[in-house]
Amino acid sequence: MLRFFGRILGKKEIEKEKEEIPPMKKFLIVGLGNIGPKYHHTRHNIGFKILDFMALQEELSFETQKLGDVATYKFKGRTFILLKPSTYMNLSGKAVNYWLQKEKVPLKNLLVITDDLNLPFGTLRVKTKGSDGGHNGLKDIQNQLGTTNYNRFRFGISDEFSKGRQVDYVLGEWDEEEKKKLPERLKKSVELIKSFGTAGINNTMNTFNGK
Repeated sequence: MLRFFGRILGKKEIEKEKEEIPPMKKFLIVGLGNIGPKYHHTRHNIGFKILDFMALQEELSFETQKLGDVATYKFKGRTFILLKPSTYMNLSGKAVNYWLQKEKVPLKNLLVITDDLNLPFGTLRVKTKGSDGGHNGLKDIQNQLGTTNYNRFRFGISDEFSKGRQVDYVLGEWDEEEKKKLPERLKKSVELIKSFGTAGINNTMNTFNGK
């Protein structure tokens, strides 16, 4: 038995107290993408791909839960909750909002990973706020959260497509040259995520933006 503020705690309550994590030590990392095999290797699914790479590297397992697949990673006293929404890209905000509230993660500890046509392939850029830039996933998150002030990690996929072919390009698979370069870029992306939780957003921007 353990006495807690003058009250005797039972075994289950003791275990619960041990498991509770201070909100400031928790981070929600959301990789945007579309569910289903046909989207697995597409440029638009880079958010999923980065989290899958991180899970493989750190030997994590995703579990299907409400509104998404979730894995938990503990590193240097921090807990990273990795989320791949199952709502499809255009409705990502519902899953983000739900898991922020469920895990009591402060908004400033949210990082959303998305593709960006305006950046050269493999370029990494972190921002603390901004417009949705025409990205439907970000647009829905903005609508659900009621703010544009949330951290986003943009991964450049370039704009090497002909006029009128944007959708085909974004939902297309990586070309052979991109596939060769992806592993190094994915590794760097995982380093960025860890930095976000341990070194803070400003240091992370200074270290990784444009790299």
